Amino acid sequence: MGAYILRRLLLMIPTIVGIMGISFLVIQFAPGGPVEQVVAQLSGQGDSADQRLSGGGDLVAQGGADAGSSYRGAQGLDPELIKKLEKQFGFDKPPLTRFVEMMWNYIRFDFGESFFRNTSVIDLILEKMPVSISLGVWVLLLSYAISIPLGIRKAVKDGSTFDVWTSGIIVVGYAVPGFLFGILLIVLFAGGSFYNWFPLRGLTSDNFTQLVWWQKILDYFWHLTLPLTALLLSAFATTTLLTKNSFIDEIKKQYVVTARAKGLSEHRVLYGHVFRNAMLIVIAGIPGAFVSAFFTGSLMIENIFSLDGLGRLGYLSIINRDYPIVFATLYIFSLLGLVVSLVSDLIYTWIDPRIDFDRRDV
Repeated sequence: MGAYILRRLLLMIPTIVGIMGISFLVIQFAPGGPVEQVVAQLSGQGDSADQRLSGGGDLVAQGGADAGSSYRGAQGLDPELIKKLEKQFGFDKPPLTRFVEMMWNYIRFDFGESFFRNTSVIDLILEKMPVSISLGVWVLLLSYAISIPLGIRKAVKDGSTFDVWTSGIIVVGYAVPGFLFGILLIVLFAGGSFYNWFPLRGLTSDNFTQLVWWQKILDYFWHLTLPLTALLLSAFATTTLLTKNSFIDEIKKQYVVTARAKGLSEHRVLYGHVFRNAMLIVIAGIPGAFVSAFFTGSLMIENIFSLDGLGRLGYLSIINRDYPIVFATLYIFSLLGLVVSLVSDLIYTWIDPRIDFDRRDV
């Protein structure tokens, strides 16, 4: 097992370098980089440059000369200004040099500062993390709390009326996009056109600090009700069907027939023998499901319900071409995904010692 873990850890190095390298290469050909955006703003084609430059108040238009720059909209700006902008954003160096320096810093978990927010990237990520953690943890817990009992019940009642109509609900729920359902919830229950029962932004109320502890709990879940409902609509569908199919496969095996022949009750057979084997693939998938709910599932929901989390941070960073945040989040999420994949494999061996990933000579 030690050799297997070492191989997986070593494979993470070229994998993460490949992910970052391809993304970095794509960015080089993407129009509308940070320098171009500031140039457009200084030329009067965008918002105020003060909203973009961090500590860049000294970079002002200094004349009407042709900049001779390849940046669109740069005509009329001083060439020295363009050079200062390129140096400020780090674009005065060759792409390969910038990539090597970036990876060397990321290996040491030095993610630098945001281009436009005048703060460190890691501080921004830590600031937005509580919102994403709230959504990810509760979606994971609630989806598994619904999926596992429902999947077991569907396996036991396979082909019955209960199995048919619950499958219909699951398919419809999985097919409806979460963000579309979120908009429907806002229209119905958040002051859209009908009722105004739930708040529309944030995780807490403005007077949260003045509430007693039980009121804080109620206020917290009051704000989470609609976002969690929108995320849960399709979150439990895959796990439910996976649980059902896994139980059906195990129920058909010989050891279950033998257990029943010995006179064991159906409950004892189901939960004493089938459960551990059937739940192997479901339990081992928990780390991956958490990463999915934590980092990818809440992007649209955070924007719809004005929740300032990692999903919204990443989205705004891409729109604003804030590359330090974009690459830092990509690096962290990719690295975490690779580690979680390894942890999932190790959980397999912990649940069922018969599984061995070590290479064997045949």
